[in-house]
Amino acid sequence: MAKCASAPPGEVQLFRILIGLRQLAETRRFKSWFLDQFGVLHDGKQPYPGAISTLEKMATNGAKMVIISNSSRRASTTMNKVKRLGFDPSLFEGAITSGELTHQCLQRRDDPWFAALGRSCIRLTWSDRGAISLEGLSLKVVENVEEAEFVLVHGTEALGLPSGNIRPASLEDLEKILEQCASKRIPMIVANPDFVTAEARALLIMPGTLAAKYEKLGGEVKWMGKPDKIIYKSAMVMVGVDASDSIAVGESLHHDIEGANEAGIASALITGGIHATELGLISFVQVADLSSVQALVAKYDAHPTYVLPASAW
Repeated sequence: MAKCASAPPGEVQLFRILIGLRQLAETRRFKSWFLDQFGVLHDGKQPYPGAISTLEKMATNGAKMVIISNSSRRASTTMNKVKRLGFDPSLFEGAITSGELTHQCLQRRDDPWFAALGRSCIRLTWSDRGAISLEGLSLKVVENVEEAEFVLVHGTEALGLPSGNIRPASLEDLEKILEQCASKRIPMIVANPDFVTAEARALLIMPGTLAAKYEKLGGEVKWMGKPDKIIYKSAMVMVGVDASDSIAVGESLHHDIEGANEAGIASALITGGIHATELGLISFVQVADLSSVQALVAKYDAHPTYVLPASAW
């Protein structure tokens, strides 16, 4: 049975503790479900136990599901990834990623901020995870900060080269480049606002960490993705629903839950993801201590509607 937990004194928010998603799905309270992928559906390497069967059961209960992710990759790449991991793509209405939004904005340039950008960029990307295509964007990747008009951050493992190749680089080396860029007042686009991600139970540094440091250096950052409500609004348009009929399921209080709060939609926090250590959890399905969750909600000032251990039925 679900439990209702009160927020800290002075707060009016409440959240309900759930054992699984069945308690919500079978009520058909929400028409659309916006699902984060890392920490909710899979860990980057394999699906979480029961995640595939849970989504199949949700679909039989009429749930329209959209993957919303801060991944710096295109939406089609995300759909291919979940297919390789064993998820049936037909379960989803589609996917909206930070990388997709970034690509579209750089391609269309119908927003004044993007229209004012030049074409030359310093590019930080992935190495082990594979670089991301810039096809169709008419960008000129440069190594010299003096030639750069903006910084494009897709990853935290490598520096993009004018040849189209990449050069693996440490975080320290990339931060030194960013120090030079900040001193030149060069704007940054971060195509993945996440600070860390959970992959096979390990926390990996993500582009949002570099973007946060860039802001501390005085640099201007365009954050593409959660917690900005643009990604939620795009998902609602895709499914054709209002905020009152939508719920977001995610593992990050700062990104998923705060973003849902900003978009005015309900949310469910998965505690077995990036907050597991803060909550003192050992296994993915372990139920978090109520007082620990309350303290974490107060710390981040992000308020979930529901809290549950994992995306299980």
